[in-house]
Amino acid sequence: MKIHHLQLGPLRSNCYIAETEPGRCVAVDIGGDSRILIEFLKMKKLTLSKILLTHGHFDHINGVRETAEATGAEVFIHESDAYMLKSSAASLLDMMSFFSVFHPVEEYTAVTGDCYINDGDCTFRVLHTPGHSHGSVCYVCEDVIFSGDTLFCCSIGRTDFPGSDVNAMNGSLRTLYDLEGDYRIYPGHNETTTLGYERKSNPYFSQFR
Repeated sequence: MKIHHLQLGPLRSNCYIAETEPGRCVAVDIGGDSRILIEFLKMKKLTLSKILLTHGHFDHINGVRETAEATGAEVFIHESDAYMLKSSAASLLDMMSFFSVFHPVEEYTAVTGDCYINDGDCTFRVLHTPGHSHGSVCYVCEDVIFSGDTLFCCSIGRTDFPGSDVNAMNGSLRTLYDLEGDYRIYPGHNETTTLGYERKSNPYFSQFR
């Protein structure tokens, strides 16, 4: 699976474009700057079929509506975060008063944890990992985990936001720690890493060692 990387939106959140077969792809999180993504897809001659959201905070969803309208891509989000797609307050945009317009998403598919989304030659497992938000998920495909704001390189997502839960985050980290084998980690912010490295080096994993 070939993966492209853009940083989009006011917080430069990571957007990943994963090719699922020749000429076809899904996008994981679109925090803004939809025109940049759309032009990238045109340049690479890729058809975007699905948008997979790791959670509902504005810096991961605010480019979704325009991208979906331009491409016809279907939007997926965990049912517990779906309400954030329609609310600038729930998506935490209102907490960032220096940012501007919220772009609500009306059409989407709500999913639950431990289900699967198929696209092209790829199958994405939806792994529910609450903590950063009630509906945070990781998408697992082949040897890759798109971890959103659950797991970062040597860190984790914040748990002091409305809807965050420290205990739930610890449970989600345990779930990731206990996965068999190694995975490449593509997080919502900052650089890529591997699960093997995080097991050894991430201080938030030390409780499981």
